[in-house]
Amino acid sequence: MSPVRQESLDRGTFDQPTLVASGEAFYPDPMGGLYWPARKTLIVSDLHFEKGSSFARRGVVLPPYDTRKTISLVQQLCMRWQPECVIALGDSFHDADASARMGEEEAQGLMALTRVYDWIWICGNHDPLPPTEFGGSVAESVKLGDFVFCHEPSPLRLLSPSEVSGHFHPCAKVRTGGRSVRRRCFATDGRRIIMPALGAYTGGFNVLDPAYVDILGTSFTAWMMGARSVYPVRSDRLVPDA
Repeated sequence: MSPVRQESLDRGTFDQPTLVASGEAFYPDPMGGLYWPARKTLIVSDLHFEKGSSFARRGVVLPPYDTRKTISLVQQLCMRWQPECVIALGDSFHDADASARMGEEEAQGLMALTRVYDWIWICGNHDPLPPTEFGGSVAESVKLGDFVFCHEPSPLRLLSPSEVSGHFHPCAKVRTGGRSVRRRCFATDGRRIIMPALGAYTGGFNVLDPAYVDILGTSFTAWMMGARSVYPVRSDRLVPDA
């Protein structure tokens, strides 16, 4: 797969908004990553490498290219932002055998990334012990400044620290111009951020589901991913899935 340290991709090809949480500026990328410029850190979540081959073992045949596509997205994010550190917020590997099913080209591409950047694998529920052969370090969670980076968000919203997490695969839905639009999103209450899933075969869980209430409360913002930018939408403008 292509080298990872190249000239940055042209950031002028999309409109870059700023998401502010607990006084810190983050850049939500329309490809699904989150860049923290103050720490030169890129955050990605729920990559679910080899989900396609996992389904194939159970008789659900899907094109076996999801890992390649997901690694390509991470490469593009790294080229765009040129981070010093990358944090993968858990469920990077779909199951315990995912690394053994990964193709050689994909494995080499992943190792190229972890050699170039200070790479941190956060443990997830799908990968409580991320494989070590790809490099990087492994942690249950990481604290940088006032923020804790973890896989599952704490349910104690008012008592928890500022936090960036994954796990829920948030998506949001709006009705506009007589039609519905449903997109993956970053969800934030202004203090905590739940990341969208980056994996090519990952679905989305609507942010209006009651499961989010203890995490985000009832007043929050969904930053919906579009082709050229990420658009903030207040929770009172969202609609649930049918």
